[in-house]
Amino acid sequence: MNSFGKLFKVSVYGESHGNSVGVIIDGVPSGIKIEEDDFTIDLLRRKAGAIGTTTRFEEDVPYLNSGVFNNFSTGSPLMINFLNKNTISKDYTIFKEIPRPSHADFVSEVKYNGFQDYRGGGHFSGRVTVGIVAAGVIAKKITNYKYKTEIINLGGETNKSRFKEILSNLRDEDDSLGGIVEIRVNNLPVGLGEPYFDSVESYISHLLFSVGGVKGVEFGLGFKGVELKGSQFNDMIIDKNGTTKTNNNGGINGGITNGNELVIRVMIKPTPSILKKQETFNFKTNKMDVLNIEGRHDNAIIIRGQVVLEAMVAIALADLTLINNAYKK
Repeated sequence: MNSFGKLFKVSVYGESHGNSVGVIIDGVPSGIKIEEDDFTIDLLRRKAGAIGTTTRFEEDVPYLNSGVFNNFSTGSPLMINFLNKNTISKDYTIFKEIPRPSHADFVSEVKYNGFQDYRGGGHFSGRVTVGIVAAGVIAKKITNYKYKTEIINLGGETNKSRFKEILSNLRDEDDSLGGIVEIRVNNLPVGLGEPYFDSVESYISHLLFSVGGVKGVEFGLGFKGVELKGSQFNDMIIDKNGTTKTNNNGGINGGITNGNELVIRVMIKPTPSILKKQETFNFKTNKMDVLNIEGRHDNAIIIRGQVVLEAMVAIALADLTLINNAYKK
């Protein structure tokens, strides 16, 4: 449903054009210092304004409604709320009759019998991910892992010096692009992960695939591993700490972290809402029609999506860390 986790439990709520969106986090240990400024860096990474992003600009002030007292976590559920102030809902009424291709308009209309909030994509909107980013900040606070996240492929281009040019041309074309985000995590201990069904890969993948637009996840060398033989793929252990000469497995063996760098790559599809005219089915006239999407949308949701994916990994690792620590007591 809308909740994930065993000891570090995250629940998201809200719709794109509702009064607010946010997150409730249960299981935050008491005594963690939490201030509004702690969220600034990651929220800025998600904020609109950069080339390739939407013109919808929200303040994204985190309101700590519960779970914090005198700037420290109390141990009770932490509620972080974000107000929606910059909404233009009239752009979306047409999508009940003429759903956008590759979007959730059609499936949500059927699943919820037309009662869903369709404005701005409702609960399926990327707007909801602001709560995920906030939860990621808390997850990082209760662990000591180091993250490096970057786009390594934009629309098939891997030369980062060309990304800005590609994004500039994209807006003129009224189209969108996807790409690949790489996330690297260091300072991990040996032993995180609870096989069989809660292996590190399955736990992280579950959360990453919850992000709208994610269509592929790989660890370590990933699919390129099919080009190697076992003797080439195997990571030779070179010291008593478990350090390996190569890292083709991406820091995981048997579903458990091995202490080496965790390496994850995530594929995000092109944003489905584009200004270029498209053909789709009109459920009012029962025939094909031309759809002209208006509104404010990202040409490359991957730009703001990087920090969301990083937050999802942090949430998974925070829960696995608390679970691992519980077994040690």
